[in-house]
Amino acid sequence: MLADLPFAVEAALKAVVVLGAFLTLPLLIGQTEHKVMAHMQGRLGPMEAGFHGVGQLVADGIKFAQKEDITPAAADRHVFRLAPAVALVPYLVAMALVPLSATWVAADVPASLLVVLAVTSVGVLGTLMAGLGSGNKYSQLGGMRAGAQLVSYELPLVLAAASVALAAGTLSLVGVIEAWSPLWLLWQLPAAFVFLASAVAELQRTPFDAPIADAEIVFGPFTEYSGLRFALFLLAEYAGIVVFSMLFAVLFLGGPAGPWSQTMGPVWTLAKGFAVAVVVLWLRIAWPRVREDQLQRFAWTVLLPVALGQLALTGVGVVVWA
Repeated sequence: MLADLPFAVEAALKAVVVLGAFLTLPLLIGQTEHKVMAHMQGRLGPMEAGFHGVGQLVADGIKFAQKEDITPAAADRHVFRLAPAVALVPYLVAMALVPLSATWVAADVPASLLVVLAVTSVGVLGTLMAGLGSGNKYSQLGGMRAGAQLVSYELPLVLAAASVALAAGTLSLVGVIEAWSPLWLLWQLPAAFVFLASAVAELQRTPFDAPIADAEIVFGPFTEYSGLRFALFLLAEYAGIVVFSMLFAVLFLGGPAGPWSQTMGPVWTLAKGFAVAVVVLWLRIAWPRVREDQLQRFAWTVLLPVALGQLALTGVGVVVWA
């Protein structure tokens, strides 16, 4: 249907849909976090803004918009102000590249898996820029922790994704969907574990939230931020959860694979992605923060060897089954 439209109209419609998803799905994840965390702790969570507090994050956005935007005198003004955009925009680009099915994708580009991993890595640089550009020692310490975490966990993340690409014989996410087999649920299980753990660390979520440890360094790179710029960092965090959860669903859970996949495929992908996002949210409530040395040791002595072993196992499997 869209293929019959002029290219400009088709591109505009896809852009509107992606932008709409980018502005609503992170809010859904944020609201889910409020409620999941509250019920796991025996609380009700937000209840006043709309039915069962469904408008709480919208109310928070209005609150942030009314707050004064302050730039510290000691900050690098250009870096400080640009950091929220650097943290947020890459996830918008990535969301356009992650397919809901073999035909439901905003931008089907060659080597889309490689492009998604590249742009999500840029998003983490926004946190580093915020830390180093704030002119605050706590922010700088948090930024350095974020940089070290990016270096440590990016390699296992890429190796886990490379294992799936090797099994599928393509770097295209649409190609991965078409090549996926239920056997991968066991064959790629170690890679799935590595990818999920690394993604949580890339997002700086608990238990890997040492860069923003409020009990140690106030609020890390975001200490000096207020108003809408602070809200953009929060939106980037939830958008990152959406992107990595959807990417996990496509790579390891078959994306649209399921009953009536020809018509229900996009729904299956969204449902699987939402389930993965709930796991990411659950980790915040169920696990304590790890120390910085434990965080680094886990990356280099556990995740990296497992990822390398899985990559070798996948290579052997591809050769044998070919």
